[in-house]
Amino acid sequence: MNRPMKGPFKPRFQKPHHGGGGPPGGPPGRSRAPDSTWQEVNYLKRLIERQTPVCVRLRTNEEVRGVLEYYDAAFVRLTRQNAPNLFIFKHEIKYIYEESRPPSRVSPPPSPPPEPPQAEEEADS
Repeated sequence: MNRPMKGPFKPRFQKPHHGGGGPPGGPPGRSRAPDSTWQEVNYLKRLIERQTPVCVRLRTNEEVRGVLEYYDAAFVRLTRQNAPNLFIFKHEIKYIYEESRPPSRVSPPPSPPPEPPQAEEEADS
């Protein structure tokens, strides 16, 4: 016997939707990662306030050294001694590190071991 359906069809085991804050059309319950954690801003401010000498490694592997004096959304200003100041676009920067402590992934080559002192030979003549 066929009975007419009453109301819209609902699957028997449908998971309830809680509106989890995900992007429209995406899986519920997952939110998008933030665009920025503001850690870059805090780090640059600290370098400027303390006038910490830094080394800026560019995408071309060129390194420039100086003190950061200003930053913006697009660039940083590097003040150098005995050289012109530079405005460097952020998209051209590979990384920045403080001069007092070089990056840990680059280690200096090992120094050769010291030579032992040579004993003076006495000549039996």
